[in-house]
Amino acid sequence: MKRTRTRAGRLLATCLATFLATLLVATGCGLNNGGSVPLGVGPGPSGTVPALEGVAVTVGGKDFTEGVISSYLVEFLLAAAGMEVSDMSSLAGSNSFRQALISGQVDIGMEYTGTAWMSYLGNEEPIRDPEAQWEAVRDADLEAHDIRWMRPTTVDNTYSFALNRATAEETGVSTFSDYARLVQTDPQSAVTCMETEFAVRRDGWPGLADAYGFDADAVPVSIMQPGIIYQATSTGRECRFGEVYVTDGRVKGLDLVVLKDDKRFFPVYNLATVVRGAYLDAHPELEEVLSPLVEVLTNDVMVELNMRVDVDGEDPALVARDFLVEQGLVSAG
Repeated sequence: MKRTRTRAGRLLATCLATFLATLLVATGCGLNNGGSVPLGVGPGPSGTVPALEGVAVTVGGKDFTEGVISSYLVEFLLAAAGMEVSDMSSLAGSNSFRQALISGQVDIGMEYTGTAWMSYLGNEEPIRDPEAQWEAVRDADLEAHDIRWMRPTTVDNTYSFALNRATAEETGVSTFSDYARLVQTDPQSAVTCMETEFAVRRDGWPGLADAYGFDADAVPVSIMQPGIIYQATSTGRECRFGEVYVTDGRVKGLDLVVLKDDKRFFPVYNLATVVRGAYLDAHPELEEVLSPLVEVLTNDVMVELNMRVDVDGEDPALVARDFLVEQGLVSAG
């Protein structure tokens, strides 16, 4: 979805994405034309923004639940301001969105600070302070690509472990330091499920064990597909602990308890609006229109929105619009 790759893997993925984007432009299909906004919206209490009325904008995004919802939030706010919005909210993968933004096929969207820092900008080590990570990405992307990063939200779609409530009550584990103590005293009671990539990544299982001072080899580990881990952890039979993404809707839908990363080992993946520099210079009013997202989007909110799609089966466009209507930022068209 948005995780760090090896240097060779990043290079290959970037080259492939660039080739595909170029091919699509040359053949006149794919990324050239966005669709219309999926639902109508009207202005919020402050009305439209005169300087933006009728201005064309293309909003891009990624093809997983949180990526689609985030794109729709941007689209509806811009449409409510009076802009003519084209929807490219479900591009296949992070690199497709990134290349579309850099090439100018997309004007604006939402991205994760950790993804840009490590996957796009090629850094090997994350910056674990959220503000410092955002500042580093903001400065580097401005210099290299004239991509502007608006203030980030507190949404942080990073890794963690989760367990069901019965296991949490039985073990008393609520932090990774607690987990490390359990591993040291009774490793057989800490059966842990994770996906293949997490098991070998430096910012995954081996690094986690080093940071918290436990023996990774002592823990019974089961390798599973990500989607299976959530359900298996909820029953507590196959997985006492399971690797999760903290804003995944299944965390709340299955009533899982997420461990606190009390030593802040995992990278920061804060969600923020990104926009082409030339486009923002031409339309600086965008920052004020989209600034409410910084205030209203939190991990708890995003978990709820994701759950309504992934667990309850609701349409992501309806979920995004209803949320903005509830916040008083747009009216239903």
